[in-house]
Amino acid sequence: QVQLVESGGGLVQAGGSLRLSCAASGRTFSSNPMGWFRQAPGKEREFVAGITGRGMSTSYADSVKGRFTISRDNAENTVYLQMSSLKPEDTAVYYCAVSKYNIMYRRPSDFDYWGQGTQVTVSS
Repeated sequence: QVQLVESGGGLVQAGGSLRLSCAASGRTFSSNPMGWFRQAPGKEREFVAGITGRGMSTSYADSVKGRFTISRDNAENTVYLQMSSLKPEDTAVYYCAVSKYNIMYRRPSDFDYWGQGTQVTVSS
């Protein structure tokens, strides 16, 4: 049974940092791109960052570019999201997900395994 478990969320002041982790179990995903998404109350789930299977290429939403860094450790079957210079508008539930395809896309429908989410709250 495939399971993704996010951790590392919490409450932080604006300008602070957090590091999210997503541990996968049940199978290895070293050939699959993985992504981080977020969903704020009343808003649609949106792409935040993605990384290819071997970690050679990354992609970011414009809103987080230069502040967030995605990485992965395939030996540990884990993907990370380092978030810096956090803003109140980054407040959301953050989800990790595994792509259905070997090419990295950005639509939630292109991902088929999801974690339960971790809350990130940034106070002003």
